[in-house]
Amino acid sequence: MSQCSYSPTRHGNVNSQYCQSTSNLSDPVANMPCESTLLSGPQQTYFADERIQIPETSHNSFSFKKLWAFTGPGFLMSIAYLDPGNIESDLQSGTVAQYKLLWMLLSATILGLLMQRLSARLGVVTGLHLAEMCYRKYKKVPRLLLWLMIEIAIIGSDMQEVIGTAIAIYLLSGTRIPIYGGVLITIIDTFTFLLFDKYGLRKLESFFGLLITVMGVTFGYEYITSKPNALGVLEGMFIPWCSGCDNKALIQAVGIIGAVIMPHNLYLHSALVKSREIDRNNKEKVRDANLYFFVEACVALFVSFVINVFVVAVFAHGLYQKTNAQVHQECLNYPSINASVFPNTGPDADKYVNADLYKGGIFLGCTYGVIALYVWAVGILAAGQSSTMTGTYAGQFAMEGFLNLQWARWKRVLFTRTIAIVPTFLLAFFSTIGDLTSLNDILNAVMSIQLPFAAIPTIAFTSNPQIMGEFTNELGNKVMSTLLSLLVICINIYTVITTVLAFDLHWLSLTIISILGVCYIFFCIYLVIHMSISMGNTWLLKYDFVKTYIADETIESNLGVYPVSYSSSASELQNQTSNQDKP
Repeated sequence: MSQCSYSPTRHGNVNSQYCQSTSNLSDPVANMPCESTLLSGPQQTYFADERIQIPETSHNSFSFKKLWAFTGPGFLMSIAYLDPGNIESDLQSGTVAQYKLLWMLLSATILGLLMQRLSARLGVVTGLHLAEMCYRKYKKVPRLLLWLMIEIAIIGSDMQEVIGTAIAIYLLSGTRIPIYGGVLITIIDTFTFLLFDKYGLRKLESFFGLLITVMGVTFGYEYITSKPNALGVLEGMFIPWCSGCDNKALIQAVGIIGAVIMPHNLYLHSALVKSREIDRNNKEKVRDANLYFFVEACVALFVSFVINVFVVAVFAHGLYQKTNAQVHQECLNYPSINASVFPNTGPDADKYVNADLYKGGIFLGCTYGVIALYVWAVGILAAGQSSTMTGTYAGQFAMEGFLNLQWARWKRVLFTRTIAIVPTFLLAFFSTIGDLTSLNDILNAVMSIQLPFAAIPTIAFTSNPQIMGEFTNELGNKVMSTLLSLLVICINIYTVITTVLAFDLHWLSLTIISILGVCYIFFCIYLVIHMSISMGNTWLLKYDFVKTYIADETIESNLGVYPVSYSSSASELQNQTSNQDKP
């Protein structure tokens, strides 16, 4: 296999590349893989056959023509903020706390934008996405553990997406197609839609843009139809308080973080930006790319935030402190709609509605007419289909990067879909629709627990001058992103302890959970130490344990920006082969 080497003297940047058929083992620079791991041609994902050219402009001011050329990756990334898990979290927060958690949604979106910016910068500056960089900078055992954690996150997210799509099909078919049938349809149509990239990158991105538009129109229709309190929406968005909120609302607030900021999305975004042709020998071109990708991400996440607000407001207005009996009474006006999901007799009749995707659709149909039910189902279908496809891409990027997997592309698609579809199908076949939708809180918690395994590596790499050169994180970015990671870890520990205490578990179960919890904390500490060294705290290298088992061997005692290279230095490439194989 041909190796790609880099010449730090030829262009002043180790990312300037030329390929040779033989490798020189004595020269570390000659043994660094190309922009992808070792994959090439049709084995690569998403942009194997083409990259979008960036037009030249005759002026230095902001160019909408350039912005259009860069538009695409950010909107594909933003789909993760609109998946069925997010939509269900939105409607539940509106049902439980009315408009009072909108500020949490806004905060989570802003924090998500901060992390997505770092992820995109990593891909732009280095030409390597996050999983590929993990392959180079972490030792073998932690690298494999990271891959497993991200795969768990992808599986959890995929289960939400597939279940959401199946529920949408169930509603649109008038309950004729069972949930497990919808799961099977999702498998087939995902492979069909993934063939779209064969017709061109722009056509694929346009298709995803169409799905986002469908979500905006459908959920916007529900917002206009329900006419929620606009002043209450604004107050909930900008007043960070939740007066009168109970423990259920607190759990829902924590769930918003897990629903909005998805760990695998950082891996996805860092890879998607590689679809643009960027001259990394020209720091002005790199700076331009960082700016335009950030602007695009701001626009994309603003659109996703507005759509999420639509959903929260609709159910805050319609289902907040509504009992099952009250909604059941409204459903009697539409005999074709299944009113039995809202019992009007027994102990549950006077309880507040415990909303989910399916009940949400039934409620809209009973309150605003059957059309509202079908419009809701179309929106959920668009959310499920788009997020399922981007989740599949994220799984492929993770496998390519962490494992340097040499499988054919269709095999990787089949594998990444199977590991998520099989448990989802079994759950759909042997469970009721109520059991499936109740999984959302658990899966959001899984997302939140896995978040440090994406956030910490992103911060570490983008804070390392040997990797990023003059594009390394500023102090403000380092502080904000580090605090976010620590906050998420603390929230995760609190959530697990609260959840465990709520159940009367056997001592064996408690022991297993305790062991897993300790392992989780120690792995987070491992990653934080590695991040700290990358940020410049190289005094930690004086400890033999840190130097042997944690630190990347290419880390130097004085992390500085080298004048010959703005994106990374030749020292990053030293001892690369031996570093990858060490435990």
